Amino acid sequence: MTRISPDDVRKVAKLCRLEIPEDDIEKYSNQLEGILEYISQLERIDTSNVPPTSRAVEVVNVLREDTVVSCTSGVREEILDLAPQREGEFFKVPKILSE
Repeated sequence: MTRISPDDVRKVAKLCRLEIPEDDIEKYSNQLEGILEYISQLERIDTSNVPPTSRAVEVVNVLREDTVVSCTSGVREEILDLAPQREGEFFKVPKILSE
């Protein structure tokens, strides 16, 4: 693998429009080289028998059946009575769109 030189770091920083202090260039060069070495290790792993996934842990939706329940306890009327204004069985709200 080719070494990440300080000039490479300067060039990438310029392309990204980043201002990196000169005394940090060598540190970033070493860090980037370490990252690329780690990626090189990952590339050597045989994943030919591993199925592709979209998540590390499989997520399954747990759904329940929808059931209609009639509200005969008067709660609906109590809630509608709390509104500043109502119109029949609905909340009445100020108009927000002009005609």
